[in-house]
Amino acid sequence: MSTTVALTATDTEAFDDPTLYRSIVGGLHYLSFTRPDIAFVVHRVSKFMHQLKQSQWICVKRIMRYLKHSISYCLLLSCSSSSTFQAFSDADWAGDTDDRRSVGAYCVFLSSNLISWRSKQQATVARSSTEAEYKALADTAAELQWLQFLAAEIGLHLSQSPTL
Repeated sequence: MSTTVALTATDTEAFDDPTLYRSIVGGLHYLSFTRPDIAFVVHRVSKFMHQLKQSQWICVKRIMRYLKHSISYCLLLSCSSSSTFQAFSDADWAGDTDDRRSVGAYCVFLSSNLISWRSKQQATVARSSTEAEYKALADTAAELQWLQFLAAEIGLHLSQSPTL
């Protein structure tokens, strides 16, 4: 996503084909299940399904061009003797100019394999960047806890405690 473009619901030029926009963004949302590199930007353009503007359509076209030129990108799964979870978390503080809510994101690795990721707008407005980061960390910790229970249930023995 271009860092110079600020997507807002208050742009002036309306987009005239909402069915096309919704169809493509829905397909991108489905694609983000296997392409975590587009998860954040798909989240951003998904927010404008009911107030379509020309700048959002330009962003969707940019995503499509990116996908065209990165067709060979994929998730690689490798075999490893160690079984340990590593999680990374981040948040932007009040990054949405419309409602000032932050976006929290995380990714979880099992050994060197990416197995879980998410980019989602936080439910409440954070009063500081620290609060936004703590909310993202709490979501990541909850995901790690669930993955630990899942690993134990399927008989996967972890070699060490998860790293957050």
